[in-house]
Amino acid sequence: MEYTQALKEKLNIPRKIVITTHHKPDADALGSSLGLAGYLIKRGHDVQVITPSDYPGFLHWMKGNDDVIIYDEENAKVMDVITSKVANADLIFCLDFSCLSRINGLGELVEKSNSEKVLIDHHQNPQDFAQYVFWDTGAAATAELVYDLLVDMGESDLIDTDIAEALYSGIMTDTGSFRHSNTTKHVHEVVGQLIGHGADINKVSRLIYDNNSPERMKFLGWALYENLTIVPDLETAYFSISAEDLTRFNSKTGDTEGIVNYALSIEGVKIAAMFTEREEGVKISFRSVTEIAVNEIAAEHFDGGGHKNAAGGKSDLSLEDTVDKFLTILREHKKEKLKTTY
Repeated sequence: MEYTQALKEKLNIPRKIVITTHHKPDADALGSSLGLAGYLIKRGHDVQVITPSDYPGFLHWMKGNDDVIIYDEENAKVMDVITSKVANADLIFCLDFSCLSRINGLGELVEKSNSEKVLIDHHQNPQDFAQYVFWDTGAAATAELVYDLLVDMGESDLIDTDIAEALYSGIMTDTGSFRHSNTTKHVHEVVGQLIGHGADINKVSRLIYDNNSPERMKFLGWALYENLTIVPDLETAYFSISAEDLTRFNSKTGDTEGIVNYALSIEGVKIAAMFTEREEGVKISFRSVTEIAVNEIAAEHFDGGGHKNAAGGKSDLSLEDTVDKFLTILREHKKEKLKTTY
């Protein structure tokens, strides 16, 4: 409440505000950012959302998307605008990430800015860089925290349909359509309020989940039929996607989103992973059932982190060597580190 009252007082005067979120924003990252932006604009603030990278086309429907600036070091004009916006901001809201390294080169600009920083996040081990901190690992989504903040400030009456649908998209996706263990009573209460504010949950679901390109559907079919590997003795399943595979299916940002969950849906599987070869290295998505903490695997071995049952990491090894490292870790530590009975 101390931070809430202080921030509310800060927002009583029109401010220059930048909102940013993590690399390759998902629905929670973009939804919480654009939902918050919609509210701040209503309050009369000068608001700019800046993302450190592009994001999936199935998120472009959100109100305010057309005004988002995407960080691009190869575009001098864009970088001039971003540098100026960040340097001259009164407040910078950092949403859905806990460390400035998660926003790549943009993190250096944010760190150097004399602006006050506001952290709103639900990931573990936050970096100490913000003057206002709204952090709760018990929250299902950052969008949930943004909603709670607006309520605590007594500003929920400013939530309109567009804001409600942006926030709902973040909660819906980060709870796996309310199937994950982070789906609490409070989550349902918040969603009920967002529906009351006009959120069309059927429309949001269709726009996010039923908006696939033919190429993505072919890629998914190939991944399930030819690429999925199941390791029964480790109760593990994984995908291993090469750069050549991505080129073959003309893969775009967001086309690999959620595919790892298919591996976890297999009977008897408790750990799922997806290894994707990118220019900057191998990106890894981990998923697990309730008792297994994949964020520990990500943090200890793959320079990553996240939530207990949904985490990410990266590797500078080759794709094949990264997979081998992962399987070796599971075999060596399956009892001690994974806290389950095999």
